[in-house]
Amino acid sequence: MPRPIIDPEECSGCGICVDACPEGVLELVDDVAEPVNEDDCTGCATCMEECPMGAIVEIEED
Repeated sequence: MPRPIIDPEECSGCGICVDACPEGVLELVDDVAEPVNEDDCTGCATCMEECPMGAIVEIEED
């Protein structure tokens, strides 16, 4: 199952990834994007593609 990982040092808190995620996996928490509904992630990578800071990677977990 894919899971987005956000580097809090790189995240600017712009919210672009939150708005771009079609599954509602991400939310801004204390001005940093965080995955809050990881089980809903489909691995579409839209959040990674839209992040202007390059702060998101996706990893595959069992």
